Amino acid sequence: MGELKFIGKRVVYLIVMLLGVATLVFILTKMIPGDPVVANLSQRALNDPEIVAAYRARHGLDKPLIVQYFYYIRDLLHFDLGTSIRTNRPVLDDLARCYPATLELALFSIVIASLFGILFGIISAIRRNSVIDQFVRAVSVTGVSIPAFWFALLMLYFFYYKLKIFPGPGRLSNSFSAPQTVTGMYVLDSLLEGNTAKAMDAVRHLILPSIVLAAFTMGLITRTTRSNLLDALSTDYIRTAKAKGLSSLGLIIGHALGNALIPVMTVIGLGLGNLLGGMVLVETIFKWPGVGQFAYESVMAADYPAIIGVALLIALNYMIINTVVDILYGIIDPRVRCS
Repeated sequence: MGELKFIGKRVVYLIVMLLGVATLVFILTKMIPGDPVVANLSQRALNDPEIVAAYRARHGLDKPLIVQYFYYIRDLLHFDLGTSIRTNRPVLDDLARCYPATLELALFSIVIASLFGILFGIISAIRRNSVIDQFVRAVSVTGVSIPAFWFALLMLYFFYYKLKIFPGPGRLSNSFSAPQTVTGMYVLDSLLEGNTAKAMDAVRHLILPSIVLAAFTMGLITRTTRSNLLDALSTDYIRTAKAKGLSSLGLIIGHALGNALIPVMTVIGLGLGNLLGGMVLVETIFKWPGVGQFAYESVMAADYPAIIGVALLIALNYMIINTVVDILYGIIDPRVRCS
């Protein structure tokens, strides 16, 4: 009963936050400089007042802001994000087309960041103050500090242009056509087609952008894992278990690591949210047709409905991931449910 009450509270918080974020996104979008009419009509059309008036009326730009806001909330409740000024397609359809590419890249990146971040954090904690520890800490600081766009260009230059180990920008090589869309994620869709060669090519295209995106999150996970594992190893119950003759490996895996990884869940969750919302530069450099590239093109065209749709999607990603992490945190650690 306590778990259901805890989950219910988190879901209510999520709904309230969604309404607040939706309102904030609407206000901020209307404050963006530029006129969508000027950005999307030709100079000849701009000189015709009838065309300009018809364009504003079609996209609801001729109504007062308060009326636009209530129409906007009404449409959101019906899962209608409006029509893109730039593409003339429903924004929801455009996002549904772009999102799987971003999701595939983000999931691949967070798996790399989590596996290597936790592994490096454990090694660093076990070999505290050794040369290995200093090296791992230096790598984690570099991953957090290095600019993503510079790292992306560096990876492309060495591993694609010079060494030709990995393929270049894009999701597939020219020798392959896009798989039939089931999930929108090329690796999974290629496997569902039974084409393992295409799936492996899609994986190879994922490697370079995923490493670039994983670097920052991996650094945070490494440092968090190391810090929390060192704290866990210094507790009384660990010293007692060690005094009873438990092996170092059994001590870490069986007792210390479980408690140390609870805060790491939060870092992984926020890292995934960050990856789903902060890939504009990397997607542009690697020609990845995801949400980041769609957001850039929408901003350049002053496409208000599309900008609002992207902002809401990013906010929704963060809030859902944060809510799921909160619920898992409460299930794993009952003390959290009392807060």
